[in-house]
Amino acid sequence: MKGIRRDLLELLLQMGSDRHPCEFVGVLREEGGVIAELNLLPGTTSNEHSANLFYDRMPLDTHVAGSAHSHPNGVLAPSDADLSFFPRLGRYHIIVGYPYTRMDWRCFRVDGTPLPLEVLG
Repeated sequence: MKGIRRDLLELLLQMGSDRHPCEFVGVLREEGGVIAELNLLPGTTSNEHSANLFYDRMPLDTHVAGSAHSHPNGVLAPSDADLSFFPRLGRYHIIVGYPYTRMDWRCFRVDGTPLPLEVLG
């Protein structure tokens, strides 16, 4: 993966802030090796401790890169629930956390290993 578009990263941080103190979750799509789009699935639910999406509402798409979700508690590391969720949805997983500044995000591999990701554009 080459990186993530700057405007998408800014959108993820803004969504975290807007939904705070609840979480949000969405599906990341890639275009030409760049994480470029977020899809929000119908029926997604969230509260202060978790966010859930319905896999049966996922688009049939070969460009799914992974997921993005927020941690209102500011912890920029995957929880046990995240590590169970990651393998179901692509290879790259972004967590944004409180206070949702440009420094408050991380990308992880399916196994929870941090993955440096360049911000493009």
